[in-house]
Amino acid sequence: MNPLEKRYLNLQSQLTELLNQAHRTSLPTLIAVSKSQPIDAIETLYQLGHRDFGENYVQELLIKNQYLNDRGIRDIHWHFIGHLQRNKVKALLPFVNTIHAVDSLELASEIAKRWRTLQKSNPMNIFLEVNLHSEPTKTGFSPELLKTSLQPISELRELKPLGLMCIPNREKDSRESFAALRILEESCRPWTRGFLSMGMSNDYAIALQEGATHLRVGTALFGERKPSITQ
Repeated sequence: MNPLEKRYLNLQSQLTELLNQAHRTSLPTLIAVSKSQPIDAIETLYQLGHRDFGENYVQELLIKNQYLNDRGIRDIHWHFIGHLQRNKVKALLPFVNTIHAVDSLELASEIAKRWRTLQKSNPMNIFLEVNLHSEPTKTGFSPELLKTSLQPISELRELKPLGLMCIPNREKDSRESFAALRILEESCRPWTRGFLSMGMSNDYAIALQEGATHLRVGTALFGERKPSITQ
């Protein structure tokens, strides 16, 4: 068993234990953040049964998807977890399952427009990114203005707002941030559906305890990042 397989199985075991401790019944979706990781690492987890992978850059996702298709792997659920520019939506949409960082009404409208042209039977899954602490270096809806955008977004039939997503401020308590996002999501129903994309390699345990349904784990799973495939 190689180190990646060991880390993966250990992480799955840890998540199950944390789930039991939190008295929850369903495991969160573990998104293996494969940004800057080699194709072989993705294929290793795929052979173990894993299907949910996350990428931050459109070009990298498209290249990896093509490589994997050429190897006969065509049923990966790609999660786009980075900042998405509107001019790259068209290229991304045919290949992605869920977009985690919808940070404006304009981006949501562009996704809906492009999804409409693909004539898909199901809406695109999205999370709305929340900038909990109004950090100038981060995008996302402010908690105060989120609901004014949620209503028009919910009227876009091409989109399915699953819930909210955040990246906590490193200088603040992660648990406090995750709890705040959970409470905010609950106040946004029925526009949202109870899902929370939160928790990364350094705080996924806390996120799970606070109700995360989607964990975005990279380094704790793959190890240190490698040079990007697109470079």
